[in-house]
Amino acid sequence: MSFKFEKLIIWQNAMSFGEDIFKISQNFPKSETYNLTSQINRAVDSIALNISEGSIEQSNPEFRRFLGYAIRSLAEVVTCLHKAKRRAYISEVDFDKYYQDSYNLMNMMIAFRNKLS
Repeated sequence: MSFKFEKLIIWQNAMSFGEDIFKISQNFPKSETYNLTSQINRAVDSIALNISEGSIEQSNPEFRRFLGYAIRSLAEVVTCLHKAKRRAYISEVDFDKYYQDSYNLMNMMIAFRNKLS
């Protein structure tokens, strides 16, 4: 037994991406706990949450709307990654990896949303 969204590759990838971002955010300075750390974690969690919420008993237009929220949350994560890099909380190598992961997930979500009629 499983929920519909658990079978979606975009949800699975969003879940993995969320855990990766959570792990790196734990290395941000304590002074960022209620600022950047909280913001990036709320945004990254929102990606998978919106995919799952939109997939349950929603029409395709409604699901597309929730995917739009997920895409915007991913854009927020990318901005947080830029801020973390500029503040030297993450390395250039880590930034490049998570930026690429973000880009790939964004393209997958947009392609999936475009297939919904």
